[in-house]
Amino acid sequence: MRTVTAYQAPAPNTPLHPTRITRRDVRPDDVAIRVTHCGVCHSDLHALNDLAGVFPLVPGHEFVGDVIAVGSQVRDFTVGDAVAVGNIVDSCGECDMCRAEQENYCREFPTLTYGGRDRHDGTPTHGAYAGEYVVRDRFAYHRPAHLDPAGVAPLLCAGITVWEPLRRWNVGAGTRVGVVGLGGLGHLAVKLAVALGAQVSVFTTSAAKADDATRLGAHCTVLSTDPAAMAAAQGSCDLVLDCVPAPHDLAPYLQVLALDGTLCSLGHLGPVTVETTALLIGRKSLASAGSGGHRYTQDLLDFAGRHGITADVEVVPSAQVNTALQRLAAGDVRYRFTLDLSDVHPS
Repeated sequence: MRTVTAYQAPAPNTPLHPTRITRRDVRPDDVAIRVTHCGVCHSDLHALNDLAGVFPLVPGHEFVGDVIAVGSQVRDFTVGDAVAVGNIVDSCGECDMCRAEQENYCREFPTLTYGGRDRHDGTPTHGAYAGEYVVRDRFAYHRPAHLDPAGVAPLLCAGITVWEPLRRWNVGAGTRVGVVGLGGLGHLAVKLAVALGAQVSVFTTSAAKADDATRLGAHCTVLSTDPAAMAAAQGSCDLVLDCVPAPHDLAPYLQVLALDGTLCSLGHLGPVTVETTALLIGRKSLASAGSGGHRYTQDLLDFAGRHGITADVEVVPSAQVNTALQRLAAGDVRYRFTLDLSDVHPS
């Protein structure tokens, strides 16, 4: 066992404090990672404010670093490799979902990077707002070492969340993709869809985001609060990725779908109400997706490496984590915070 510095909340709605936590010894199929950067996700905010959550809590589930030790059975990684890890660190490995490399839908529920339980000894998992992490080699991924590591970290949550549906619906040249909401998920959806060759439209409530949408590669921006603009966009998309993280009406975005189009809801996973006729007219589909399995996660990192894609991030020292969380809650970031963990490593 080894102890490392981590930022931990002792109870819900309390600030994070630097604390020494224990990481397990490396098992035969483990890799130990020196964490260099970790993204700050809205899910972290939700977990830190969850009165029914598991505390004390160390957040952080989209991170990158370098391998510092490997278990005796590990063959795909060696010390010094550049790696990335997302929000899943284990699964049953035997169900139909795991066999299809969709461990994110494991029938026994996957083990989460933090707030979960280790499948071997039952201990709580602690996240990567920390100097080191130990993970099964199956859930560590080779990352493109030539890309900015701070910008790669959010690909392991925001990036893979939009990447799986882009792959599932075979987005490519000639596909018309709508992206609702230009935030952490949405800005990566634009970058990735454009790189796949799609025609991309951004739907936003803020006219001020039009220039940014264009900078990211979008071909047009539609102000969703403008009835005339939404009417003009009717039937213009084959796939819509809805990245808005709050409850909202889906009906306007079903209207912009073409025949046999699909609206994939990614940002808000709560209850929704849909009129059946909104799906019936045009034979439309409503779908959802979350996180990613082994196959698509490595696929995303390889694609990002070939196309030079990273998240737009503001990098802050990990000592400023509480400020970053406060600003994230206020929507004061474009488009993701990434913690630089160099300040927790011994000099």
